Amino acid sequence: MEFLTTPSQKFDLPKRISRLGELATNLWWSWHPEAFRLFGRLDYDLWERLNHNPIRLLNEVGQARLNQAANDKEYLEHYDEIFKGFDAYFTKESWSQKTHKSLKKPIAYFSMEYGLHETLPIYSGGLGVLSGDHLKESSDLGLPFIAVGFMYAQGYFSQRITEDGWQEAVNNPLTFEHLPVTLVQKDGKPVTVSFDFPDRKLTAQIWEVRVGRVPLYLLDSNVESNNDYDRLLTARLYWSDLDRRVMQEVLLGIGGVRALRALGYDPAVWHMNEGHASFLTLERIREQVASGTAFTAAADKNRGQNVFTTHTPVPAGNDEFPLYLIDKYLSTYWGELGLTREQFIDVAKHNTPHGDMYSMPVLALKLSGGSNGVSELHGEVSRDMWKFLWEDRAVKDVPIQHVTNGVHTRNWMARRMNNLLEKHLGAAWYDNLDDHELMQKIDGIPDKELWGVHLHLKRKMAFYLTERVRDRWTRGGFHPVQVVASGVLINPYALTIGFARRFATYKRASLILSDVERLLELINRPNHPVQIIFAGKAHPADDPGKKLIQQVYRTVKKAETGGRIIFVEDYDMNLARYLVQGVDVWLNTPRRPYEASGTSGMKAAINGVPNFSVLDGWWCEAYNQKNGWSIGDDRKYESNEAQDAFDAENLYNTLEHQIIPKFYDRDPKEMSTAWVAFMKESMKTVIPQFSTRRMVKEYVQKFYIPALKK
Repeated sequence: MEFLTTPSQKFDLPKRISRLGELATNLWWSWHPEAFRLFGRLDYDLWERLNHNPIRLLNEVGQARLNQAANDKEYLEHYDEIFKGFDAYFTKESWSQKTHKSLKKPIAYFSMEYGLHETLPIYSGGLGVLSGDHLKESSDLGLPFIAVGFMYAQGYFSQRITEDGWQEAVNNPLTFEHLPVTLVQKDGKPVTVSFDFPDRKLTAQIWEVRVGRVPLYLLDSNVESNNDYDRLLTARLYWSDLDRRVMQEVLLGIGGVRALRALGYDPAVWHMNEGHASFLTLERIREQVASGTAFTAAADKNRGQNVFTTHTPVPAGNDEFPLYLIDKYLSTYWGELGLTREQFIDVAKHNTPHGDMYSMPVLALKLSGGSNGVSELHGEVSRDMWKFLWEDRAVKDVPIQHVTNGVHTRNWMARRMNNLLEKHLGAAWYDNLDDHELMQKIDGIPDKELWGVHLHLKRKMAFYLTERVRDRWTRGGFHPVQVVASGVLINPYALTIGFARRFATYKRASLILSDVERLLELINRPNHPVQIIFAGKAHPADDPGKKLIQQVYRTVKKAETGGRIIFVEDYDMNLARYLVQGVDVWLNTPRRPYEASGTSGMKAAINGVPNFSVLDGWWCEAYNQKNGWSIGDDRKYESNEAQDAFDAENLYNTLEHQIIPKFYDRDPKEMSTAWVAFMKESMKTVIPQFSTRRMVKEYVQKFYIPALKK
């Protein structure tokens, strides 16, 4: 390819360790713990202060320390071992090359956000982290994968909680020189793409991020030819302003196709992760209409190569736009498709109580050959929700399948837990992590060793939380009560429950606080203390979500909790790793069936943390009564209030009569063998079945390979 990527970063490194710069600019290091440690060894304290940013570390650690490392025998042995693995990763025959030689042309993956690492905050929550994990696994499997998203110049907001519990958003403009991004250029000029709105042209440049083998291309509207309003279009995620929102989705879908064309790609598969990129289906049709093919014929020809994954089980959560916005921004586009306005609207029209809307999921569903929900239950819910598009079919025959989400195991499993599995399952266990039979060997791990690793991770989490509070306290503007509420009194040996996720109302973060007096009695029992750690953000425009945080925070601040209920502000991927690896129980309380899948509980489970969850999303498939606990059941309730009351009572009873007694039923070695059995069962059931290894292979079999034949 004739394109050049102009690095935003410059390094002055000793020749012997000069490849550290190469490693820093490929996020491969972020899911290989020993590579992570290679950077940390240069200056552990600085590494932590810089939030694990290797580019800043290499520029700020100082020449003297770099020279010292270049002459340190132990460091160089570590360095050489890492680059031996790094080079082998890119040269050895991959799973895809061995098993699917027909997969040669690229698979293009579009997502509004990507959670790759905390130093690149272009994600807001689970959807983005799933996208990031999908890219990492696709790289591991050697798929010919390329991805498209946005370069959010302001990143995602940092969260500050006031003394009264109100969430405040702090924007942190990104410094591109500190990020693993490079500007794509040709003939010394940035490669750009554009779209003509009726009254002006929108232009975007392209940044590239290397995610192992996978290139991720990020569109950026901050270019001089755009007006000030349009330059801010890609400044942040999910504008609540509908004008900007529809413009973003035009740029992602239509601009994304044009970006890949400008870079010389001809993908065989086009995968839309949620409906935000649905306009790509129209742009692919427009390309063929421009060559003389009629719209219907072009749609039929392209449909088989389009894959659509929906993540939202409620109609209100799916992007739909008033028709006046479609007129405002796309009135010159439908003519290029050979359509009238009415025909263009009909392709994605959704009749709602508020009038006709232009629905992005409808557009994707009608123009995709393969569609799926993200869990078995979500597949059922989606078929029922979108049945009106196939009125001649029974619900069970609606063409929406399911591929249950997974998590990238190496990215989320603690290094010590991985080492333990290498010791007892073999050094090559990770290459076979989707082998259910191999995972049965987890039963053979001595209880004492598994419990010892878990206690280490709990202590590590407790230390991190107290140091985090210390840092926040020294920066000022933090009330002493907030210091206590943030976890400074955490006990690394008490039963610790984690609840960390986006604060949307349907996730019912306050369910465990339904009866505060009863909860206080449970958490403050002599010799059987219980701690609950909350973390999570609400969207800046979601006042009900922010009020939910405030409700939780006000309970956290009560002196009667004794510092045993904690809210940790500014939830990100770094904090998430400590929590999913260090708590004893992972709590999830969505109002069924609104949790499409959920993945945080999977991340906990692969680290031996049992789940305590409503039977919704992925937990319906994973729960076997030996790997965790359920909340409520699968019945239908006459009202939300009835469901909340039943689930809360069930939650308290299970916590009081099953979870707490099992955790504290210790043998003379201060270990609960019954609890460790739950830990092992959790790992055995979740590691092979709920990994992105299984998930991506399933996408290959169900969608990517069939698309090549259409």
